[in-house]
Amino acid sequence: MAGSTIHAAGGVVLRGGGRPRVAVVQRSKDGLWVLPRGKLMRGENPIVGARREVTEETGFRVRVREFLGAITYRAQGRPKVVQFWRMQAAAQPSHEVADDIMAVRWLPLAAAVKRLNYPLEKLFLHNVGRYAIRRRKRRSRKKARTPAAKAKPRRRSIHKALRKARR
Repeated sequence: MAGSTIHAAGGVVLRGGGRPRVAVVQRSKDGLWVLPRGKLMRGENPIVGARREVTEETGFRVRVREFLGAITYRAQGRPKVVQFWRMQAAAQPSHEVADDIMAVRWLPLAAAVKRLNYPLEKLFLHNVGRYAIRRRKRRSRKKARTPAAKAKPRRRSIHKALRKARR
């Protein structure tokens, strides 16, 4: 099956207060800086796979938010599709970083775009990064206005998130 598509997933992972930071990771195999992402396991849901890969590569638990888009390219002579979600990282790391990651950096958006090595990822982050940060700020302002007694956690089933991602 030399022509079968490789499926991968990852995230534009944000953390920080007034000046949000974006996670970029440096791979051990080639020293390149990329967005946290990785191949999906056979039959794995893309959202679940994205969360797993981001947690492994950054060491932070994350909340998966909305779908941001996908990039496609050829890898090892096969088409590869990488889907990305906006993610919010926990305040502190909770896991060890995977062995195939040399470093994790949390950078302002412009610096993160510059740090990435692949032009396609640079273009993707440049185009969706501001949107992701605005969405994060808008969500936190809504929380600040909502009284704590009335605030209810929004829980979305994976099926609803997948339907939304397919639109």
